Amino acid sequence: MFSLLVNISANANWAQNGVTVAGSATNQLNFPCGLFVADNQTVLTTEYMNPRVMQWKNGDTTNGQVVAGGNGQGNGLNQLNGPTDVLIDKDTNSLIICDADNGRVVRWSRRSGTTQGEVLIVNIVCYGLAMDEQRNLYVSDHVKGEVRRYQGCDKIGTLVAGGNGQGAGLNQLNYPTYLFVGRDQSVYVSEWQNARVTKWNKGATEGIVFAGGQGAGSALTQLNGPLGLFVDTLGTLYVADEFNHRAMRWTQGATQGTVIVGGNGQGAGANQFNAPYGLSFDRLGNLYVAEAGNNRVQRFSIE
Repeated sequence: MFSLLVNISANANWAQNGVTVAGSATNQLNFPCGLFVADNQTVLTTEYMNPRVMQWKNGDTTNGQVVAGGNGQGNGLNQLNGPTDVLIDKDTNSLIICDADNGRVVRWSRRSGTTQGEVLIVNIVCYGLAMDEQRNLYVSDHVKGEVRRYQGCDKIGTLVAGGNGQGAGLNQLNYPTYLFVGRDQSVYVSEWQNARVTKWNKGATEGIVFAGGQGAGSALTQLNGPLGLFVDTLGTLYVADEFNHRAMRWTQGATQGTVIVGGNGQGAGANQFNAPYGLSFDRLGNLYVAEAGNNRVQRFSIE
């Protein structure tokens, strides 16, 4: 996730009923996971089972546009295979995509008429992406249990989190998925198997448990399958809690989180989730959640 600066009040609340902004019946999604919300509220999501990236312009919830892939599953330059995350690089007006099942990170121009991408990084079992203000790219590898930072044309990357095998030690990650990078280049990592979110300060060799870390469960001290995450300007963390079907907020130093939406059981109601994956905010503080199980993206208005 890109470190969009969003100011959210410490006691903010969100409408408990979401509005579907992508994945209506006229333009079906199939397992949306990665989510990116642009400055103008344009919504981008990767579809793991339909290997493509879809875009919805603000206000037009029925007409999604294929902006990358969509040419069947494969490893051609015009194809994707199991994409899990996407972000916009404004400087090059391009999409950067974690093309997970092809083991590569690719870039697609956003210019109209673009029919194929270019490969940036290969031989990486990527899952999540983030970019800092210096345009360094951060990529998680859920098999190696690490996160690397890539500068410019660098193909090797610098280790910034994990890298000591899969495990629950503070110097380890276990199935790292989505990422968020702060302005100080601290890296927040969702660890799906460790049921925690860790924060790795720049240059650190160990992470700090920021949320969860009490085993998988549904208590307010626990997470169960944490995925998409976002950090606001106060340093408050928001995370999609997949198997608890909820979105949670954790303030710095808190020993437990609060449920901000969902948590009403697995379902397709406006106040329910089914496997929330991607999570993001727009500049106004409205919350967006991509639900892999309900094949939709929901927006929850800030109150």
